[in-house]
Amino acid sequence: MNCQESWVACLGMNWQRTVNDALVKFTGFRLTRAGTPVKDGRAPAPATASEELVRPPADPQADRLLRAPIFILSPVRSGSTLLRAMLGAHSMLHAPHELHVRRLTVGFGTTLARRAMEALGHNQADLEHLLWDRVLHRELVRSGKSFIVDKTPANAFAFRRIATCWPDARFVFLLRHPASIATSWHEASPDKRTPEEAALDALRYMKAVERARAALSGLTIRYEDLTAHPEAETRRLCDFLDIPWEPGLLSYGEQAVISKGLGDWKDKIRSGTVQQGRELPAPDEIPETLKPICRTWGYLAAS
Repeated sequence: MNCQESWVACLGMNWQRTVNDALVKFTGFRLTRAGTPVKDGRAPAPATASEELVRPPADPQADRLLRAPIFILSPVRSGSTLLRAMLGAHSMLHAPHELHVRRLTVGFGTTLARRAMEALGHNQADLEHLLWDRVLHRELVRSGKSFIVDKTPANAFAFRRIATCWPDARFVFLLRHPASIATSWHEASPDKRTPEEAALDALRYMKAVERARAALSGLTIRYEDLTAHPEAETRRLCDFLDIPWEPGLLSYGEQAVISKGLGDWKDKIRSGTVQQGRELPAPDEIPETLKPICRTWGYLAAS
């Protein structure tokens, strides 16, 4: 390469760097050549392991620290934060904020690392399960309680993997009137979703929860019953979990509740008492897209 060609190449590199610096400053994004890894830590996280790699723990006693974790599977805006706050007041239950552990991924980095883990009998899914279990177990140990409760709504989309990761997991399905869910989902971010878009988006979660209910054993609780008969419903829940009922479930105060995004039940949490939610919609107020799931969940008579 002669001097002129070298100068042109350098100019091109400086131009690209200038453009990229401006993009990072104003948008947070950076242009890279296809297939070139980003070296500044901004590269997307690797995808979690593929389904064909997912399998139960080879040695449950050695591979899992958690025992009988509890997962609340529910759509968005269905009262899961209220239920989490109530359960978190129990002396045996630690119910932290949404943890999204299923989004934590593991990468081998090098072929040698992959081969080393395969020699130990681990694939990518196995290692991710070990990571998930360790994160939740650490959180539980630091709480000083006996069982952890995770209520991340997106877990409904990964119920099979969660059940495979923890074969002794216990599942609580929390339902709410689908039209009430959709209304609350729209009201949470009216600038992001129209009422119609909110109904369709929330329906994805509802269908995922229904698939989980069909595939897993567990206890189904309705938000409307929980707010109307909190003692009866929490006693039923404690029976399912095989733990003693405690009065604190009904007077949980403001303990460790994150108020962001609580929507139309944040006042119930702040007051520390369970109150009735919004009035149920009339049949003619239910969007057509939600009527099938309303019938499946018993909120609308079969036609």
